[in-house]
Amino acid sequence: MSYEHILYSLEEGVARISLNDPKTMNGVTEAMGHEMVDALDIAARDARAVLLTGEGKAFCSGANLAAAQDMLSDPMRDVGGMLDRAFNPVIMAIKAMEQPVITAIRGPAAGYGAGLAAAGDVVLMAEGSYFFCAFCHVGLVPDGGATYLLSQAVGRVRAMQMMLLGEKVDARTALDWGLATKVVADEDLDGEAMALARRLASGPRSLGLIKRMAWDALDSTLETALQAERRGQQMAGRTEDFLEGVNSFIEKRKPVFKGR
Repeated sequence: MSYEHILYSLEEGVARISLNDPKTMNGVTEAMGHEMVDALDIAARDARAVLLTGEGKAFCSGANLAAAQDMLSDPMRDVGGMLDRAFNPVIMAIKAMEQPVITAIRGPAAGYGAGLAAAGDVVLMAEGSYFFCAFCHVGLVPDGGATYLLSQAVGRVRAMQMMLLGEKVDARTALDWGLATKVVADEDLDGEAMALARRLASGPRSLGLIKRMAWDALDSTLETALQAERRGQQMAGRTEDFLEGVNSFIEKRKPVFKGR
């Protein structure tokens, strides 16, 4: 698939996927959603870490409502249909892939963009960036997994504040609340994000197992999580990277992991 709405590159094991419609502050359309899913599928095959970001002054301004104007005259319109067709598959692809996903946010992560940003395994925010669940301002409900992801990250009451009142949450508050991993200067976002992605891309095979267990644990009991850890440890212990990790520890040198 050739891309018209996103940028994709692969370098040093890092797949960089960038929403590329600056004039709408990276408003998401169905076409963009399909391209993101395709790029994530390629990254799941070829990369060892993924960096998801946006071009221009925004991470994502949410769904491009102007592109959905044609359905306004239909009293039986189903705005949720585009979620099934193009938006939800992006979130599920991020969750399902083995590779750690970094979301690097500048400007707004608004509407659908709030859920997309929160879906990152590592969430890096520029000083001037913010989360903005704007759905209540246009008579819609949250999407992009926001009801789940935000409630898991910050708790029900704060998530309700974000979703019912539609208030912006700046980067420093997001960090305090547990929505962000790290906040950096605006001009340092791209460099910091790529450095972090390269670090993850050079990590051991077990990073993928850690990601899987952490996501699964959100919906499991302690007993289920313990059994998942047991199975994961068996798998990790049989990798070449585990042998390299032990040998490098014994030999007092830095390990060189190959993702195998």
